[in-house]
Amino acid sequence: MAIFIGKFHWGLLFLGLLVLTSGSHFNKTFKLEEVVSENFAALDGYSHAVSPNGKSYSLSIENPLSIFPSGDNSPSCEGDLKGIGSLNTTCQLNTSLHLEKDLFISGRGNLEILSNVSVICPIAGCLVHINISGDFKLGQYTSIVAGTIVIDAQNVSLEDSSSLNTNALGGAPPAQTSGTPHGIDGAGGGHGGRGASCTKGEGKDEGDNWGGDVYAWSTLSKPWEYGSRGGTTSIEKNLGGGGGGRIMIIASSILDVNGTISAEGGHVGIEGGGGSGGSIIIHSPKLKGIGSVSASGGTGWAGGGAGRIAIDCYSKQKSVKIMVHGGNSIGCLENAGAAGTMFDSVLQSLTVSNGNRSTLTETLLLEFPTYPLWSNVFIESHARVAVPLYWSRVQVRGQISLSEEATLGFGLEDYPFSEFELMAEELLMSDSTVKVYGALRMSVKMLLMWNSKLEIDGGADAMVGTSLLEASNLMVLKERSVICSNANLGVHGQGRLNLSGIGDTIKGQRLFLSLFYVIHVGSGSMLQAPLDEESESDLAPKLQCESDTCPEELIYPPEDCSVNASLSFTLQICRVEDIIVDGLVKGSILHVHRARTVVVNPTGSITASELGCKGGVGKGQVLSSGAGGGGGHGGKGGAGYFNNNLSKGGKEYGNVDLPCELGSGSGGGNSSSEGKTAGGGIIVMGSKEHPLWKLDIFGSVRADGESLEQVTECQTAELVGGSGGGSGGTLLLFLQTLTLANNSLLSTAGGSGGHVGGGGGGGGRVHFHWSSIPTGDEYVPIANINGTIFTRGGNGSDNGQAGSDGSISGKECPNGLFGLFCVECPVGTYKDVDGSDAALCLPCSPKELPYRAEHIYVRGGVTQSSCPYKCISEKYRMPHCYTPLEELIYTFGGPWLFGLLLSGLLVLLALVLSVARMKFVGNDDHSVPTTPHESQIQHSFPFFQSIDEVREINRAEESQSHVHRMYFMGPNKFGEPWHLPHSPPDQITQIVYEDAFNRFVDEINCFAAYQWWEGAVYSILSVLVYPFAWSWQQWRRRKKVQRLRKFVRSEYDHACLRSCRSRALYEGLKVSGMRS
Repeated sequence: MAIFIGKFHWGLLFLGLLVLTSGSHFNKTFKLEEVVSENFAALDGYSHAVSPNGKSYSLSIENPLSIFPSGDNSPSCEGDLKGIGSLNTTCQLNTSLHLEKDLFISGRGNLEILSNVSVICPIAGCLVHINISGDFKLGQYTSIVAGTIVIDAQNVSLEDSSSLNTNALGGAPPAQTSGTPHGIDGAGGGHGGRGASCTKGEGKDEGDNWGGDVYAWSTLSKPWEYGSRGGTTSIEKNLGGGGGGRIMIIASSILDVNGTISAEGGHVGIEGGGGSGGSIIIHSPKLKGIGSVSASGGTGWAGGGAGRIAIDCYSKQKSVKIMVHGGNSIGCLENAGAAGTMFDSVLQSLTVSNGNRSTLTETLLLEFPTYPLWSNVFIESHARVAVPLYWSRVQVRGQISLSEEATLGFGLEDYPFSEFELMAEELLMSDSTVKVYGALRMSVKMLLMWNSKLEIDGGADAMVGTSLLEASNLMVLKERSVICSNANLGVHGQGRLNLSGIGDTIKGQRLFLSLFYVIHVGSGSMLQAPLDEESESDLAPKLQCESDTCPEELIYPPEDCSVNASLSFTLQICRVEDIIVDGLVKGSILHVHRARTVVVNPTGSITASELGCKGGVGKGQVLSSGAGGGGGHGGKGGAGYFNNNLSKGGKEYGNVDLPCELGSGSGGGNSSSEGKTAGGGIIVMGSKEHPLWKLDIFGSVRADGESLEQVTECQTAELVGGSGGGSGGTLLLFLQTLTLANNSLLSTAGGSGGHVGGGGGGGGRVHFHWSSIPTGDEYVPIANINGTIFTRGGNGSDNGQAGSDGSISGKECPNGLFGLFCVECPVGTYKDVDGSDAALCLPCSPKELPYRAEHIYVRGGVTQSSCPYKCISEKYRMPHCYTPLEELIYTFGGPWLFGLLLSGLLVLLALVLSVARMKFVGNDDHSVPTTPHESQIQHSFPFFQSIDEVREINRAEESQSHVHRMYFMGPNKFGEPWHLPHSPPDQITQIVYEDAFNRFVDEINCFAAYQWWEGAVYSILSVLVYPFAWSWQQWRRRKKVQRLRKFVRSEYDHACLRSCRSRALYEGLKVSGMRS
């Protein structure tokens, strides 16, 4: 069956149908309007080309469902196709068909091609089109072979070992394309990817040459172009493999692939190049099975490039293998054809995969669509992709992923002058490479690299812009991943930058890192600028070695942290909250600006060692036959000595109080650059306006000069003098607090002189510029120093002299503080002026310190000459540290005057008390005369009187009628007061109640006891003024008797007496005492 399409005039399309198997011819003419209205709904997506003589015509089809009318125009199942049944019900083909023309099958039923049946049209570009309303099934070991295969059905099923095959049967590729290579090199054909070439140009490899080129980029989402034929190795005959054909499958419900759908390029031997893959379109809601879909390139002397596949399936099983890899190259095994493209229309994602076939040949990505943006781009399995156009933008809504040794290149190696943009949500790289020739502007939210490289080659032209890499959320490098630029490189973000471990590196000629929340340089990883290799290009940083003035931007850096190649920095970290260094940070002029904390852990190092000047202001002197003198900086360089010739060392230069100069080098004994050493670089942390809040060093921060250890010889193999060592550089630290832990190191040491007789380099400079030093009660230590600070000069070799030590300085300390780290002046000293010299802490005056006192610690140091002190014991009183007695004595003028006054006072008091005693004792003498016996008793004890004997009445008859006297026991002292025994005497047992009497005795004894303070007063007076003590005792005794009288007379109810009358009258008990 053949279909002829001829364009005679606008509005008419002639279609001819020929069934070759039966010998019948069906010719039918249709108007174009009818065809479009019935069957050509939205036909712009693929090209259809047939003619009686094989000439191709192109028809653009958007979304083809059918390009031919249905119904009676289709061959019959039983008559024409030799099958069983009907195309309007179920047709089963059980006989193979060998076609010489196109075949179109249409019907409203089902079509099944039974096992071991084939439909073959071996003519390039031959069409087999099946358009049925029901299901289409391809049985086991069944195949359809043609140049173009179109299947449109409800369900399409390919069973095991079945195939739709258009391999090497593609028609002519589009006009004005170069898919087929020229020449007789046996190069591969191109389509979705370039064809390989095994021919090497002079000074080039196979990757710099390629076979057929790519085409049909603009229609990769709906590809409908044939693959191209491979190149030949013969002038007489084209021996290249044919290009792959075209396949379109439209399944309204399910496409079940357990066989193969193949539009591969032709496979040939060593006589020609492989053909390129063709085009495959699959449209189905669901794609399942365990089969394969392939538009790969063919194998040949050089492999063909793969074709293009478009998949439009909402549900797709991963078990269906989709392959668009290049063909193998027999002539250059490492350079297979380039990968093709696989576009997922549902996900709007592009996949370029080379099936793990190594290649040096590229797949080109041209202009990316701006609307709608693609979601993802996946480059996999050794695919090598290039974006060759100048000023190209690669932009997707989702991620760009490179894996399995894939490569993405921007620009051309010979023309690295363009700028490229890469914009995505994520850039994921695993065992892959991104290579940029020119400058790159990358903007992603997340950059994850695993054993991958991002290399930027800016050529040697300073006009090429700085590359800017922005990862707003996260940037992680792991497993020896590298970001490298031989030009200026800026890396920005708002989240975390993590260099995870060994080999992870970011480096450039100039490197600017900014705006991250945390930067972590893991153990074994590195940040570096400039590169190790010396370069004379315009992109290499130029150090201001001959200037002895400080660049202003080191002290007052710009606030915006933008990349500025005109500044002197080679590596700047700006506006980063926390910087954690477990690896290596390396730069000639390294600056940390507007950061909060920097932590250098034990395995970490920040270094500018050996990255300073090889000449410089302090360059050591060099003699033609003698050793070189060491470079000078913070200290003079040591002189070199060789063959009785002395080479002077470099001079000392720079500002001690605010250093910011590069270290100087020394020339060697020969004129070549081999024997020259470099000084140390500059490390600046913080600035005057934005100091670093905290610097914790557990590892090292170094800017040492270079040492040259090897022996230097001239061209005649004669030994010459060794080079001098480079001088140390500068560490300028604007800090709030510093921790220098055990085994940590701050160093600007000079380098050692080289053999033989080289002078040592001078030491560099270290300066601590403290900000907001707390004073007074707010003082806290600003530094905790347990490590080592080196500014020593380098050793000289043999008779060469050592370099002088450099300087260590700090900001002037306020009153009370001294030293580099502004610590408090020692106890017993004071400081009332600004400065850091320990001699400013002056001793406190000993005249102002009492002999029982000692100076005390004052927070923030003592700022006045009157130093505070305290008494050595609490028993002494401030301010003179006297005892209470001494304080009293010195209050009255000292011991002599106080003794004189006290003696006079005692005499006076004694006279007064004597007079008062006589007066008080006389007034108490109002008792009746007593008998001698009574007088003897009354002289010692008070006693109770009976009811008939009351002392106050002075009636003899009453005092003589008492029943019994009870005397108080005890000496009536403060420690032993009076007391009555509890058991009543026999004389009164008949007139008292014993229990009540005992209670009365308890109360009496309580009143008779003295308070503690009374005894205390007596003791004090006994020590100080004894006459007062005796008078106090007598007075308290009289008060005690009066209190006992009052209690018995008016307060006690006399309940212990048996007599009711005595209890009622309150006169049964009396208390009396002696006159004394």
